[in-house]
Amino acid sequence: MLEPWRKGRIVRIEDETSTTKRFWIEIPELVNFDFKPGQFVTLDLPIDEKKNRRWRSYSIASAPDGTNIFELVIVKADDGKGTSYLFNDVQAGAEVLLRGPQGVFILPENLDKEVFFICTGTGVAPFRSMIQYIFKNNIPHKNLYLVFGCRKFGDALYSQEFNQLQQQFASFKYLPVFSREQNAKGIHTGYVHAVYEQLLSTRKDAVFFLCGWKNMINEAKQNIIALGYDKHAIHLEIYG
Repeated sequence: MLEPWRKGRIVRIEDETSTTKRFWIEIPELVNFDFKPGQFVTLDLPIDEKKNRRWRSYSIASAPDGTNIFELVIVKADDGKGTSYLFNDVQAGAEVLLRGPQGVFILPENLDKEVFFICTGTGVAPFRSMIQYIFKNNIPHKNLYLVFGCRKFGDALYSQEFNQLQQQFASFKYLPVFSREQNAKGIHTGYVHAVYEQLLSTRKDAVFFLCGWKNMINEAKQNIIALGYDKHAIHLEIYG
């Protein structure tokens, strides 16, 4: 059953990069906005007369914390009516109509295999939620690999946070990959595929979560299956 539409209130907005913003949304009628890491919400924005042209869905970027506030991270789309409204017309204190949580792109009950989170851009949002949830709640797990495709150094969302987690927890491997950076020592350049393929050259008992643009996801799925993994070990969330 779908959740009802509810009024949310944007309590805080911050620039994360030159093209992305973080939005914290409170649902005043609820004491606790309960969701599973990896789920999304749909916003009904006043940008069109037709309902289905007003709806925009975004993965929740924060972990459930027992409050009625959650975070979204949103990238400005070229000529996008929804993000133009959110970036140009919305300020802290504004109300927004939303529905959620929704979606089945969630962690398995038992993390008894190594987990590969492979993403591009704001596709990192559900993985930040999942990773925060695992560590905040001391969920037993094997190694976690975040392979995060970005263009430039400044596009790596939450990089300071992920670096700190990697220093704090030996089980977490943060692997940003930059497609438009060259001649930089100690970093991965190019695309995500070479990085996870190298990691999987030594066979691992693993599950895979893929989130981002369709072309990356399709190629990653094909590559992982070609490496001998069952398609049921691969979970997808396509953006755009």
